[in-house]
Amino acid sequence: MPGLTFTGARLLDGRLVDVTVTGPVISAVTPAGELDAPGEHIPLDGHLLIPGLWDRHVHFTQWALAARRVPLDGAQSAAEAAFILREWADAHPDGDVIGVGYHDGLWPDAPHVALLDDVAADRRVIAVNGDLHSVWLNSAALKAHGLHDHPTGVLREEDAFAVVRRLAGEPDEARLDEWAHRAGEEAAARGVVGIVDFEMSWNIPVWQRRFAAGFDELRVEASVYPAELERALELGLRSGQSLDESGLLTMGPLKVISDGSLGTRTAYCFDPYPGRTGADAHGLLTVPPDRLVPLLRRAHGAGLRAAVHAIGDHAASLALDAFAVTGAQGSIEHAQLLRPDDLGRFAELGLVASVQPEHALDDRDMAETHWPGRSDRAFPLRSLLDAGAVLALGSDAPVAPLDPWVAISAAVFRTRDDRPAWHPEQSITLAEAVAASTRSTIAVGRPADLVVLGSDPREADAAALRELPVAATMVAGRFSYDAIR
Repeated sequence: MPGLTFTGARLLDGRLVDVTVTGPVISAVTPAGELDAPGEHIPLDGHLLIPGLWDRHVHFTQWALAARRVPLDGAQSAAEAAFILREWADAHPDGDVIGVGYHDGLWPDAPHVALLDDVAADRRVIAVNGDLHSVWLNSAALKAHGLHDHPTGVLREEDAFAVVRRLAGEPDEARLDEWAHRAGEEAAARGVVGIVDFEMSWNIPVWQRRFAAGFDELRVEASVYPAELERALELGLRSGQSLDESGLLTMGPLKVISDGSLGTRTAYCFDPYPGRTGADAHGLLTVPPDRLVPLLRRAHGAGLRAAVHAIGDHAASLALDAFAVTGAQGSIEHAQLLRPDDLGRFAELGLVASVQPEHALDDRDMAETHWPGRSDRAFPLRSLLDAGAVLALGSDAPVAPLDPWVAISAAVFRTRDDRPAWHPEQSITLAEAVAASTRSTIAVGRPADLVVLGSDPREADAAALRELPVAATMVAGRFSYDAIR
């Protein structure tokens, strides 16, 4: 059948080519003007054509929900966050009050149930931390979750995840799927062709339902958590397996959260947090080796990759040990705080360092405060690449925006405002950042997952790169976003 040809496309390596797409794959790549291919021609006139971009770490339903919650990312104190929620509650007198995106790691005051009771005593008031590892509830919300006598109203780690999961299950399916569809369209408009979804639920039937109803903006790898591992294995699911007729939905990895986060001061570290004593002074190891090793062994034996969340340097070291013992394949998610001795182990073990560069800019002050004297090895992207590791960039949306250009800019420039770059020696090049955001190449036989850029990222500063215009996105030979025709 006649294909579609992008003529006069500029590749990042400087070549000027014509790229022909037939069905879901690239069928020809030739020097510009040498091949008169049949079918539709789309002149690019030297605009850059790159492989489609992937976000390798997303909580997609949470991202769709975040757009409908009260933003708290600008709050500089617990009192200010409560004030923002109170203003919203006064303007919306019915229903729950749900905020998202607060960061209390540097607040001068502590979140407390009483502050949220003042927002609305007779309605559920819930604030979800920007890192998803803690939630802050008022008395009505605590009562709804069976926690009447909780002393502070702040829940951490698994207790927080339980609240997050429950909130995600409350909207009706049709409405939630509509919001997911809109989020998919918005991601496609930023050049995204695929995501790895780490939503904290039994998410496979959710995605099968969405694709059956016409969702087709993105490729999706759906993950599974330990609580549902046996169900996945009973179904014979293996990483990479197709899960629907479209071919766009595939089985992803087993996700294991082995520690907490820096912002919640629960990332499991070798050194104690300044001023902290007691059992949690080093953070929380939520899945210790005696549980992690059997999980990885079970998944590996059944053909599932593993994605192990490990933010603290001690958690990362233990996760690497578990991969070494089991021979499992997969990724360390976040790879945020690392010992120098562990950098080379990623390449030795064939593991991916799945990182979210925007977190470096969110956490730079917290790292200097809560992980002092070691911030030169926080988000060590350059060191990981130099040690032979494979990098995969993502957002951890809703923790950061589901926008690969935000992540790429953070990786390249290590700043997003007027402040100097934070540890610029750990920056990577634009070409390296784009490569870490893609899963394919522009070559014959490769998937026709392509992005036409509206301007040249090589000429952009940090701010311009974050907002780089995208002219078109193609998934499996079909436009998911089209502003050029």
